[in-house]
Formats: sequence, structure tokens, C-alpha cells
Amino acid sequence: MRKMTILCLISGVFGVLTALVLYDPPTVPESASKAQEFPGHDLRSPPAGLPRSPAPAPAVPTAAYATDGLTPEERVNVAVYEAANRSVVNISTKSVQTDLFFMREIISPGEGSGAVIDRQGHVLTNFHVVDGAREIQVTLYNGQGFKAALVGVDPDTDTAVLEIDAPADCLHPLTLGSSTGLKVGQRVYAIGNPFGLERTMTTGIISSLNREIPSRRNYRSVTSIIQIDAAINPGNSGGPLLDSHARMIGMNTAIASKTGESAGVGFAIPVNTIARVVPQLIQNGRVIRADAGIAKVYTTEEGLLVARLVPGGPAEKAGIQGPKIVRQRRREGPFVYESTRIDRTAADLIVAVDGERVRTPDEFLTAIEAHRPGEEVTITVVREGRRLDVAVTLEADQ
Repeated sequence: MRKMTILCLISGVFGVLTALVLYDPPTVPESASKAQEFPGHDLRSPPAGLPRSPAPAPAVPTAAYATDGLTPEERVNVAVYEAANRSVVNISTKSVQTDLFFMREIISPGEGSGAVIDRQGHVLTNFHVVDGAREIQVTLYNGQGFKAALVGVDPDTDTAVLEIDAPADCLHPLTLGSSTGLKVGQRVYAIGNPFGLERTMTTGIISSLNREIPSRRNYRSVTSIIQIDAAINPGNSGGPLLDSHARMIGMNTAIASKTGESAGVGFAIPVNTIARVVPQLIQNGRVIRADAGIAKVYTTEEGLLVARLVPGGPAEKAGIQGPKIVRQRRREGPFVYESTRIDRTAADLIVAVDGERVRTPDEFLTAIEAHRPGEEVTITVVREGRRLDVAVTLEADQ
């Protein structure tokens, strides 16, 4: 009822304004006119600012438009969407959570986006979109839904690959671009399913490059992240970030927001990282990275203090030293007491890999994982005040 009242009021105001604009009072005798005047107002003329007839529309230079009525910028926007939107899919998941109070399982739904990457039915998305899901459903541009199987995941880069059994003629793979040479200020396009609104496109620019965001493993960061100002909201995760040629240059993965909704700061995983990860996920189900066999380090101002080595691992085989366990015995009268303590001063301090300084665990892991299993790296350590170069043959991580 309140809405109808407001609409009626608006309609009434509009009617009054229209009457004022279009009303052309008839000629009346001067005496009658003076009898009806209010001081200071001439009823023969409409009030100032209200023309007798609508003002002409401002002239628009027709050269700014093509024959289809679009500006060059609009034509690029339309072309990008038409080239890429059929490649974007909607991903819905069902996870099971346990209600400890009532001792029952609760179905928890989730949504995200993804992109078709080949005609064999492989779909790219974020790991966090499908993490813990018992059921995954992929819906294509034409509304067809398919049950998806999880092919492989990589929590370190928040990447996952799904597979659906869909006809090849329904699959429209994205064209992969490159994240090398991207420029701040370059126009970008994000397509996804924010709040379940399928294949929504937003536009913006690259706001910054080489950002870092936390990965799904606490001690790692995802590096070389693309920061964008295109609107990204819940449901956009896993959707493609495109350049003005409709080439995929990244995968939208996160936003920085206090409310959980777009605040103009979004992040995308660069396509070069995806191109390295996806073939391994399809082939092995996971990413096989090189490992030095150093399980834990402490960060100090001087470097990374080795806290724990993998028994029989590459670092231990090469002679890198961790903390020592010191056992002590003391006698008090007839009693003998034994105690143990950890001597961390005996541990090596890692300061460089292949001559490049490393200051954080993430820098160390990044340097190691730039190599393949079986390759040799030189780890520089400080031991008892002396710098030593230790050659370590890397193995595949477990």
C-alpha cells in the first residue's frame, strides 16, 4: 500500500510539472489579470527555469558511433563477451558438515565459476570452490548440466581441474593468452556467476602486478598475482580474466573486502602459473614439485634456521645440519637424573639458494620449486660462523 502511495505522489508531481511546462494561459482582460495576481509573480509566463516546450536534445557527434550505433569501446566489450561467454560455466557443489550438537550431517551448498579449457571436457576452477565437495555439478552456457569428476587440485595455487562427459560440440574452450608483458592500466574483463547470476561480465583495468596472497597452505603465498578493479563478488571465483582480445590472462580467485562483496580490489592467478600447473593436474592429479627435504625452518634476521630435516631426505643426505638433541646425566646422591634438550645453535642457517639471497620460507620454497626433481641446487648456509655451499640433489615432494 505504501509503494502505491509513493507512486501516486510521484505521478501527481510529474503531472503538476507537465502542466506547468505545457500550460499556455488564454488572454484575459488586464483588470481580471490584476485581480488574480500574487505580488511579484506574473501568471502570464511560466516560472523561470520551466520552458514552454521541451529543450532540444544535445547534439552528439555521429562520428563517435559505428553503423550499429556502438562506440569503438562498446564494440570491443561486446566482441569480448560474444567470443568468451560460452566458455564460462556455473559450478554448484554440495558439501557435508557435521552438526556436533544434534549429531547429524547438514548439506551445505556452494557456487562458483569455471572455464572450459579443451574439448575433452576439462574445466578449470579454483581449488577453494570444490574443496570438500561431495557432489559437483557443472552447467554449460546452454543450460545443460553435467555431474563433474575431480581430476586434480593444487592448493598452493588455488587451482583445480574438473572433467565432465559433455558432447564436444557443446564445449567451447577459451583461448589462452599470456601474463607476460601485462601493463598496469590495461583493460580487462571478468566473466563469472556472481550471486548465481550466470555469465555476468564486468570490466576494469589492471590496478597492479606481482601481488601476493595467502595460499591454502598456511606457510605459502601465491605470487605474481594480478590486481584488478573489475567488480568481483561471491560466485566469480574460478571464472576467467580476459584481455581485450578475449584471451584468458588469469583466473579470478579472491577479493579484498570487509563486507565480503566487491570493493574494487580483486585478484587473479596469472595464466602462466595456470599453464604450468594444469598439465600436471590432468596427468598426475597433483603437482609434483622438487623438494629439498627441509621440513621446518625458523625465520631470523640473518636467515632461515633449520628446525627439522626429513629423515633420509636430500638435505640430510647432502650434510645439512639441523638441531641436535643433547642428553645429559647428573647424579644427586644415590639418584641419577637424565634430561634432554635441543641445541638449536648447532643448526645450519640458510642464507641463499643458487647464490640468490632468501629471507622467508616462501622465497626458499619458490627457489627450490623453480627446479625439477633430480636437479641439483646449491644451498648456502652459515655454520659456526662460516659460510658453506652445500650441493643438494632434489627429489619429488611427497
